[in-house]
Amino acid sequence: MDLVEIAAQANPPVCKILEFSKYLYDQEKKERSARKKQKTGLLKEIRFSPVIGAHDLDVKLRHAEEFLKERDKVRLTVVFRGRQMQHRDLGMRLLQQIQQKLEAVAVVEQAPIPDRNRLVMTLAPKHA
Repeated sequence: MDLVEIAAQANPPVCKILEFSKYLYDQEKKERSARKKQKTGLLKEIRFSPVIGAHDLDVKLRHAEEFLKERDKVRLTVVFRGRQMQHRDLGMRLLQQIQQKLEAVAVVEQAPIPDRNRLVMTLAPKHA
């Protein structure tokens, strides 16, 4: 049996008489279970067309808002097809419009970046 200091910050410090190896095992077990229950922020992706309709955009924005409220990051992708590649400014305007609509719940983690036939922007949830 060992004398183990449990709470050094307490006044007076708290000590217990127990087996030190068992104490270490219990501490490790608590840490493992805490890590298991911890949720890491997942990355969700939502794809758009540069010529998306207003109602369709609203539906996708509601989904993005739900993801952000669940503390997940959201990757917004505008996919260009064929001749749409000549009008990348439409995609940039669309992403800026989305950014303005979601600014209450999200912050831009990665600004819009062109990648072959798509524009990609990442949003992270705002900290409360």
